[in-house]
Amino acid sequence: MELNLQKQASKFWEEGFLAIEDFFSASTMSIVDRKIRAYFGDNPEYRHEKEFLVRSKTEVIPWFPQNTDMPDYSPDAAGVFDQLEQDPRLVELTGTLLGDEWSTLYSMVMFSRKGTAGQAWHQDCPPEDASRFNLNRLVYTRTPAANEGGQVVVMPGSHKMGLLPVGDTHEDLEEQVVIRPRAGMLVLLHGHTWHRVMPINENHRFSTNFRACPAGTPSNITDVCVYRNMRYRFSTAEVIEER
Repeated sequence: MELNLQKQASKFWEEGFLAIEDFFSASTMSIVDRKIRAYFGDNPEYRHEKEFLVRSKTEVIPWFPQNTDMPDYSPDAAGVFDQLEQDPRLVELTGTLLGDEWSTLYSMVMFSRKGTAGQAWHQDCPPEDASRFNLNRLVYTRTPAANEGGQVVVMPGSHKMGLLPVGDTHEDLEEQVVIRPRAGMLVLLHGHTWHRVMPINENHRFSTNFRACPAGTPSNITDVCVYRNMRYRFSTAEVIEER
């Protein structure tokens, strides 16, 4: 598909996100979806600390398919995700948004069980320094039915609003935008943008996030996540600030 890169970049920097339908083909998404389903099965175990799951209201199970240091690393599975991440259109679009010498961080597939809360409002990294942020490049391999839930909710322009305010972890906010994932969709999301995922009503939910960042950004930029009730550091599995 043809993209006006400068137009897309202008929209991204105004709103803090982009949603592009049919970025990847149905046949490619089918291959990736099979790999994801084969890895997780029907009942994978949670990997985060119980305190995090309870406090964050973020019930996801991660998989890092391209990380060679993980004990479950598979070159065959990693190759499928390598091809997605190296898509020339994705590389060019990322460079247009982030500038020269941007870098990849890691990829993460997120599994959400049917009947779980989704993900509460959060920012992927602290917003105090506007120049330091990650870019989420989210890919969806299937189109859920209307009643399945799992929609992505974003607050347009919030990447320029500073700290996510204290409040209800899952409440609706005025001017929020709801994005219903579809097979082949690419969602680009600034790490300071306020966002959440609605509850998962039917079927399991998957999304794949190829994280990247501008030049000069620390590789641990996403170690601390900001929620409406806390700041959480993943490397030490602890709440570092009550809110």
